[in-house]
Amino acid sequence: MNMKDKEVVLTQEGLLKLEQEHETLKTVRRREIADRIKQAIEFGDISENSEYEDAKNEQAFIEGRILTLEKMLRNAKVIENIELGQNQVHLGSTVVLKDMEYNDQLEYTIVGAAEANPMKNRISHESPVGQAVLGRKKGDVFEVQVPAGSIKYKLVSIK
Repeated sequence: MNMKDKEVVLTQEGLLKLEQEHETLKTVRRREIADRIKQAIEFGDISENSEYEDAKNEQAFIEGRILTLEKMLRNAKVIENIELGQNQVHLGSTVVLKDMEYNDQLEYTIVGAAEANPMKNRISHESPVGQAVLGRKKGDVFEVQVPAGSIKYKLVSIK
């Protein structure tokens, strides 16, 4: 692994999603965009052909994404939940946290940065909450520094 290539930490599910996206882009999307470019060229003068420009831009985006995915897959490290156990938070753990001030309960799955999606409660192990909860045990109370100040959480459970 190249020194500047950062290890991409993934769950098994995340690895499969990246592999599927990579395969779809390389097969289906490449073929679709090649057909669009061919059709646009058949329209004649490509210098003023917006369809051709759009297709070329999309092709560049797809090729860039393919290269990014290939690099991520090359540097992927899959985390195995089984070997780590359920008594301590690690990558792949799903945790239930209680906000000690507002008494709200939040559920997060701790994942690598490549899989993070806060809208689906999948937070990166590099995020403030992700960093603060790693290695904790059920019942631990801890504070997280966020832009608005600090939040005190209690680790209710680990799944």
